[in-house]
Amino acid sequence: MEIYVSTDIETDGPVPGRNAMLSIASAAFTADKRMVASFTANLLSPPECSPDPATLRWWRTQPEAWEACRREPEPPEAVMGRYVDWLKCLPGRPVFVAYPVAFDYPFVLWYLTRYASENPFGYAVIDIRSYAMGVLGRSFRACRRDALPESWFDPLPHTHVALDDAIEQGHWFCNMLQARSEADKGRDDLQR
Repeated sequence: MEIYVSTDIETDGPVPGRNAMLSIASAAFTADKRMVASFTANLLSPPECSPDPATLRWWRTQPEAWEACRREPEPPEAVMGRYVDWLKCLPGRPVFVAYPVAFDYPFVLWYLTRYASENPFGYAVIDIRSYAMGVLGRSFRACRRDALPESWFDPLPHTHVALDDAIEQGHWFCNMLQARSEADKGRDDLQR
């Protein structure tokens, strides 16, 4: 069984290894939108990383989220070791899910490679926007978040606090899975 691990990170810049991952959160879902577990932690910045000035300017517009991601930060090796243990205890094979995966996964991969003994995801990675392309049959640019069906979104907050956003995004993805399943069932019924 696959477990969809909706993951959101907060960083102090756009480049893994040059900039730091400040916070990581994952919410693990079954395809029927049952959240089976969650993980969240704030990280100390590695000594080789330095903040991006433009990103820090953006953070000044988000003081509550900044405060949340700087509360009780831990060494990256401790966080990533616990994260691997958490992933291995999930009741199925983990699949990394994010929006956009091109931002979140490279940071998580860099931190797993640098600070943990393994990467339980391998390259089992789903980009929500790309999945929307397949479900809707639209181009990538036509699948911006604000152009997607409202029925895919549950009334959950988007706060830039990693766990809030991972849960919101996990619900969103599971609603897309359900929409795809219903569309497939409708096509099967028409073919009978």
